Amino acid sequence: MAKVKVELNRQGVRALLRSEEMRAVCAEQARAIRDRCGDGYAADTYTGKNRVNAMVWADTAKAKRDNAENNTILKALK
Repeated sequence: MAKVKVELNRQGVRALLRSEEMRAVCAEQARAIRDRCGDGYAADTYTGKNRVNAMVWADTAKAKRDNAENNTILKALK
């Protein structure tokens, strides 16, 4: 079997990681996780220096207490 050498286009990968399409994918995943958590949780995306990032957090006091006691966000990742 022949050896195959793959060389990535760094600028292309960087553009892909910061693209609006990647932002839409991350936002969709964050919303799905937020929905699995229940009421009181929020989700958002932003473009950082190197890539798009998504986050889910407990927004209300009830949700913060629920997350502290049950690790709700962590369990919703599975």
